[in-house]
Amino acid sequence: MSEPGELAIRSDGVTLSGESAGTGPAVILLHGLTATRRYVVMGSRLIERSGMRVIAYDARGHGRSGPAPGRAYGYQHLAADLLGVMEDQGIERAVIAGASMGAGTAARFALEHPDRVAALALITPAYEHDTPREERELERWDALAAGLREGGVQGFVDAYDLGAVPEAWRQTVETVLRQRLGAHEHPDAVADALEVVPRSHPFDQISELSEISAPTLIVGSRDEADPGHPLRVAERWAQAIPGARLLVEDEGPPIRSPIAWQGGQLSRALLELAGRAA
Repeated sequence: MSEPGELAIRSDGVTLSGESAGTGPAVILLHGLTATRRYVVMGSRLIERSGMRVIAYDARGHGRSGPAPGRAYGYQHLAADLLGVMEDQGIERAVIAGASMGAGTAARFALEHPDRVAALALITPAYEHDTPREERELERWDALAAGLREGGVQGFVDAYDLGAVPEAWRQTVETVLRQRLGAHEHPDAVADALEVVPRSHPFDQISELSEISAPTLIVGSRDEADPGHPLRVAERWAQAIPGARLLVEDEGPPIRSPIAWQGGQLSRALLELAGRAA
């Protein structure tokens, strides 16, 4: 078993790099595609300072975690890693909070292991089961992967459509992209994940989400600021999960910063969710 603090956990042939802080009931943070463990609550320490234990780890192939053999980056592998982390750390139940790819991982895990989930926070989900990804969208992910492989961080940024980002946020988004992509020890593994994850499914039918019984918070973002995570998806997930609460930033103008980008505000929402679970 890994010791608290810095974590190095073996899961299905991959070494996952993570960290643990605080004591008390566990909150596990899952980041999105191309991100690292820092990009869920954005460095906020409010949760552990409020009497909870926070575990965050880099998904396979991301950050300081090792690359997956055989390009094994599907949601079945990501959910299995989450179970491996809980087993390694002796955690029977936890509040699971996942953003984007992490939201898909958390949803799949909750369906497979409902007894291990005290509460669920699904932040900016993007997967729609009944709207197959268009070839053009998959080509965009593939272009990002190729850009990263061939040109590193600059290649990824060049392949990213910053023109689709509102001008008010464009510079911020580019800065964050550069910071995120520069934090990976295995960029080719991230490129593999960019090709695999968009083709993977956290569940088959959205009706499956009705099986989730844990207290659930859905955090959506308005499309003006975050078009990559359509608000309609968050709304559909919230409608499908019994009793789920939908949280979205106030409507502009001016365009408001999404709650998912505000570590302190998101942390307070997670603490409220943990209180409901307790």
